[in-house]
Amino acid sequence: MWEDLEKSIQDCQKCKLCQTRKHIVLGEGNRDADIMFIGEGPGADEDAQGRPFVGKAGQLMNKAFQGLGIDRDSVYITNIVKCRPPANRVPEDYEAEACLDYLRNQVMLVKPKIIVLLGSTALKNILGKEYGITACRGKWIEKKGILYMPTWHPAALLRDENKKIDFWLDLKQVQEKCKNL
Repeated sequence: MWEDLEKSIQDCQKCKLCQTRKHIVLGEGNRDADIMFIGEGPGADEDAQGRPFVGKAGQLMNKAFQGLGIDRDSVYITNIVKCRPPANRVPEDYEAEACLDYLRNQVMLVKPKIIVLLGSTALKNILGKEYGITACRGKWIEKKGILYMPTWHPAALLRDENKKIDFWLDLKQVQEKCKNL
């Protein structure tokens, strides 16, 4: 139950990320969504507001959603870690592992048909360290009855404009696949 999950994470101290957080960022959106987006971790804006993907990367993702006609409220959005890593660094393995039970519970509660893995950190923590985002991006991977679509993290699009087309095409694939499920 969502209430149990929210209560269990309220005062989480499983790793050192709790020492500098302002807010735990569990996730938001449609709790019965067919599509779940999983990113890396909260940034400064997310930590301040307690909501995922509200900073520059999130605004870019929202523009892609709008362009494709995806209602942000119709999907569920979360991250591997629920607290902001200092200076937006990549979460350490033990930090990601500390949050994985929360994420597993979110997946079990939402029961998405498709999970979009935003970037390398999400890909490696969900499907395995042997996966690389450059090789897997844009290719469907099916595991345990869930379809996964690895794609660039929206923050990568801010650094490299050329990745925007790939991101758009990947989300278009997700949209089409979802219609046919």
